[in-house]
Amino acid sequence: MTDKYLAYGRLIRGGKILFIRRRPGSFLGGHWELPGGTVEPGERPAETVVREFAEETGLTVRVAGERGTHSWDDVEGRPMRIHATVYALSEEEQAEVVLDPEEHDAFTWYTREEAVGLDLADHFREAL
Repeated sequence: MTDKYLAYGRLIRGGKILFIRRRPGSFLGGHWELPGGTVEPGERPAETVVREFAEETGLTVRVAGERGTHSWDDVEGRPMRIHATVYALSEEEQAEVVLDPEEHDAFTWYTREEAVGLDLADHFREAL
């Protein structure tokens, strides 16, 4: 079994968390998630979340702390264990969200309570 490492960020603005939706036809298409992605070789997870956040949302952020870690078996049944770290983030300066349309088709700002109604992958629901 192989291991895959992911890093995600929780950015709060005005008391609400930023969520982005995977575009239809992609892996987990239509599901909402926190911005983030795969830790590249030689990269620290805290670096990954800053890079991925910029790529996926156009926002410049910095890590303010670690929120937790979660692990699960690959959702497609591959012999892989996924390990994700969720970071609390702060913004360098407030800016408009600009999505990468190749990956995501919508974003929203929701409180934790409002996010319960989103179609979130199980590991993101646990992270909340």
